[in-house]
Amino acid sequence: MDLKDVKELIALARKSIETEFYNQEPAVGEEIKQKFSKPLGIFTTLNTLNHQLRGCIGFVEARYPLWLGVIYTARLAAFKDPRFEPLKKEELDNILIEMSILSVPKRIMPDPKYICIGKDGLIVKYGRISGLLLPQVATEYNMDAKTFLEHTCLKAGLPRDCYKNPQVEVYSFEAEVYKELSPKGDVIKEESFSCGS
Repeated sequence: MDLKDVKELIALARKSIETEFYNQEPAVGEEIKQKFSKPLGIFTTLNTLNHQLRGCIGFVEARYPLWLGVIYTARLAAFKDPRFEPLKKEELDNILIEMSILSVPKRIMPDPKYICIGKDGLIVKYGRISGLLLPQVATEYNMDAKTFLEHTCLKAGLPRDCYKNPQVEVYSFEAEVYKELSPKGDVIKEESFSCGS
């Protein structure tokens, strides 16, 4: 995706959080609705200026047009992430917004050797229980494939070796990750990784 387009989406995410403080809806032009009409899986992450997580919520499934998914996930990350207090109005200008646009997840063998660190995000499912970690989590915390798989199990509230249970399903997905360098500032695309065969 073009960085100029992503900057528009990140601006929309910020506007959607800002207008929520006033119980308003962000104004979205028809051009943006048309340009970003394709439904895609998306996660919006909020970080502090010293790169501490402040909220992260998204949709794996492509259930909304991208522009609407941006609005929803930004507001959910800001106000509904159960790990954090709702964002305060005075915090917004000190928040960096990161956006992950997801590919369709595919089921993989539950074995670390099938996981490409830095490229793959993971989903672990057991019945109606699931946990997800974005690809950048593994690189940010210097995890190897086994540790990443174990932490995805833990994220689901399951034992760290749950992936060995034949009833547990493991899925991988890729993400295009974009982030602000400063609040309302330039946007960059995170380096993408490739794994050898």
